[in-house]
Amino acid sequence: MLQTIRNAWKLPELRGKILFTLFILLIYRFGSVLPVPFVDSEFVSALMGSSTGIFQYFNILSGEAFSKANLFALSISPYITASIVMQLLTIAIPYLENLAKEGDEGRKKISRITRYVTVILGVVTAIGYYTYIKNMPAMFGATGMKSLTNDSFFAAVVIVACYSAGAAIIMWLAEKINEHGTGNGISLILLANIVSRVPSLVFSSVANLVTTIQAGTFKIMNLVMFVVVVVVALAMVTFVVHMNSAERRVSVQYAKRQVGRRMYGGQNTYLPLKLNMTGVMPIIFASSIVALPSTIGLMFGKDANSGGVWGKILGIFSTQNPFYAILTFVLIIAFAYFYISISFNPVEVANNLKKNGGSILGIRPGKPTTDYIAKILSRITLIGAIFLGLIATVPLLVGLVANDWSFLAFGGSSIIIVVGVIIETVTEIETQMTMRHYKGFLE
Repeated sequence: MLQTIRNAWKLPELRGKILFTLFILLIYRFGSVLPVPFVDSEFVSALMGSSTGIFQYFNILSGEAFSKANLFALSISPYITASIVMQLLTIAIPYLENLAKEGDEGRKKISRITRYVTVILGVVTAIGYYTYIKNMPAMFGATGMKSLTNDSFFAAVVIVACYSAGAAIIMWLAEKINEHGTGNGISLILLANIVSRVPSLVFSSVANLVTTIQAGTFKIMNLVMFVVVVVVALAMVTFVVHMNSAERRVSVQYAKRQVGRRMYGGQNTYLPLKLNMTGVMPIIFASSIVALPSTIGLMFGKDANSGGVWGKILGIFSTQNPFYAILTFVLIIAFAYFYISISFNPVEVANNLKKNGGSILGIRPGKPTTDYIAKILSRITLIGAIFLGLIATVPLLVGLVANDWSFLAFGGSSIIIVVGVIIETVTEIETQMTMRHYKGFLE
């Protein structure tokens, strides 16, 4: 991987794309620490620092901007939700389905509609987040305190406008990475948010260890737990890398054909079908959908401890409820199949094989080839989806059984996102280098 990046750095075009991507991520991280007017960020951070569950997940996705109520507190969530909604509507609404088939012009129109939906969702979510911040003192028992320095109507409009603008800016930054940078903008922003928390976690862990040693309360079990967590994390990273590189190779044979005085074809090759062809998108989509009830609860200043109907609904979708892990697992599998259906077309692959004189050994060209590829694709998609679901949900279940390990709740999802995004980005760089007929990057 490092060799690939070094070789890419030697090419001016790819070097420019890499630098542009890093510059956009730097701008994003700068916006994540910008305070919002009329919000007491230190007070909000102190209250929300003790919260767990879905708010901890929001904090991970935003790179701690959510807990500090900074400009980019809403993170990439409105854009992800809008993308999910548009992809679902593309299948359900004939007009959008026809736009998707029109090529680049149709996709541009769909992207424009997605932007409008993102802005609308950003405003709605910003209103909910403002309501949540305003009601935080009462929810956390800090009576007599205020999280807002000014609770007038004008201040409310300014705060909501800031968070809405933050969501729109993040959408713009992600699209700029897609257009002029390298890698997927949404995934890279999530990667930046997750990685940005690593230094603070390391420093806090070392500080806690030093404090316990100085206070004389150090226990060997704490060190054992730390070592176990590190070993499990490294094992998961290795496992994720192997699963991402695993593929099912379908044997293909090309018939001999003469073009002019030259003979082409006649060789045997294979059609590679990756086990985890969907990447990290099913986890991102599933997590966004499962977090939707809690997001709606923000709009009304409610949480799982509010009581009544709202409290029961949010309690069901709480990370402390086994239903959350089960629903996440099911949605990951569902979105894996959905993402494959819109990104891989067996009919097109079968037609390309037929046009180039290729055929799968033992399978007739045409519809039988399409059915055979779809059958294999369905099986490996299920295996890959189960793999994603287990790594994402097992830490949640472990946190439910053992409270001391609750901090691992979203560790599996974070590892998959980080490893998956890095592999996808490096693969895209290799693809761009191959298109330039660069021969030395694999050596």
